[in-house]
Amino acid sequence: MSEPALTLYRITCPRQRIARAIADEAVESRAAACANIEGPMASTYRWKGVVEQAFEFILWLKAPTENFEKIEAIVKDHHPYDVPAIVALGCTQVNAPYAAWVKENTDPA
Repeated sequence: MSEPALTLYRITCPRQRIARAIADEAVESRAAACANIEGPMASTYRWKGVVEQAFEFILWLKAPTENFEKIEAIVKDHHPYDVPAIVALGCTQVNAPYAAWVKENTDPA
């Protein structure tokens, strides 16, 4: 096992097509090496003082830690929410061949 600067980016999206658009651009631009879309899932949140419920999709991007700003810009270009959730989870360990593959398939910021 190695300890690369690899991050899992978790982004909630209101529709699958939005998640796909973000995923496609992130991978095509080499900001992320891989994208996975899960869902729909049920979400409960407070927005402008009102508790809301909705179904959303989770987009996971695997990318270098330093690509946060690139990924954030891609999300802002495609996402309809005023405040999209972009949560970066640092990986503590990743198998070396996978880490090398991510590095090979991305362009760090």
